Amino acid sequence: MKKRLTLWKEKFRDLTGWKIIDSYILRKFLGSVVYAVTLLMTIVVVFDLSENIQRFMDKDIPAKEIITGYYLNFIPYFINLFIPLFTFISVIWFTSRLSSHNEIISILGNGVSFKRFLVPYLVGSIITMLVSLFLANFIVPSTNARLNEFKYTHFGRQAAQTTYLHIKNSANSYIFVERWDRNAATGYFFTYEVFDEKNIVEKISAKSIIFNEEKQNWTLNDYMRRRIVNGLEHIETGETLDTVFNIKPINLNQDAYVSETMSYNDLRNFIKEEKIRGSSLVAQYQIERHKRLANPLGIIILSFLGLSVSSRKTARGVGVHIFIGMGLAFTFIFLQQVSTVFSVSGGLSPVLGTWIPNIIFLIITILMLRFAQK
Repeated sequence: MKKRLTLWKEKFRDLTGWKIIDSYILRKFLGSVVYAVTLLMTIVVVFDLSENIQRFMDKDIPAKEIITGYYLNFIPYFINLFIPLFTFISVIWFTSRLSSHNEIISILGNGVSFKRFLVPYLVGSIITMLVSLFLANFIVPSTNARLNEFKYTHFGRQAAQTTYLHIKNSANSYIFVERWDRNAATGYFFTYEVFDEKNIVEKISAKSIIFNEEKQNWTLNDYMRRRIVNGLEHIETGETLDTVFNIKPINLNQDAYVSETMSYNDLRNFIKEEKIRGSSLVAQYQIERHKRLANPLGIIILSFLGLSVSSRKTARGVGVHIFIGMGLAFTFIFLQQVSTVFSVSGGLSPVLGTWIPNIIFLIITILMLRFAQK
């Protein structure tokens, strides 16, 4: 195994021209990111524990369950949320240190071109981006689901009941639920209507409708069914009726946060279904989907932006670089929030709303790299 790793390393060095200085910068890059993530997550966990410790004690939750059920599911979400910012600050920090020690001047002064100097930064940002992609699309959705389950179980957080739901069941049928209880998977005052070209040909009304997880069907309670057959009306009533619709409870959970518990493929299929049903939350689901790609790719942009900010040596030291970097970082976050709001309620496309901050900062990064110290 060691021989294979050695051979792969040699082949990689031959193909890329990888040098010892590249490994040195890459270790600085990844080490700084890991250190920043560890430090800041420790602070976040300490603050969260101090806020919730009384609630844990009141509910008499075992320490093991708090660690495995809460914090091991809590931490991945915040790592993924802040990893672009962690990476940006880390790059500014260690690059400023290199610059203040005249290491960058020495590297460039020994014949290494500025473009070649960017290679380890590119490799480091790609590695971090891949980690973020994996977290966002595979790890965080499952940890979010488990974290929500922990909160519902121990803190009694009941989801608000949704009212007046209109959903397209198929091309010519619609479902109406006056009130939907997500935790009980039960709807109240249910109506199902089937249309032909002009008129209603079938209508089912029920006081309540319950989803059966084992049978994967619906049970209607105290129902009335009206059908038009050959111009004649047929009425059927009863206490219970088991039937199947083209919807499941997740389609009635009109909650934008439900998308945060789905993997990328599940979310993509869910969006297709919700478009057909005419859900009002499609834009928010699409934003969540595009964020899972835009945020990781933003790591590469922010890495080079951090390099361009901090590569020039200044008499005022590292503090100036960090101050400028923090200003740019908060501007980036502000743009993300504004564009998201416009995507949800301002008529802006979810694709543009998600990617505009990256596009703007990509242009800024390219311009700043052109004027960076070479």
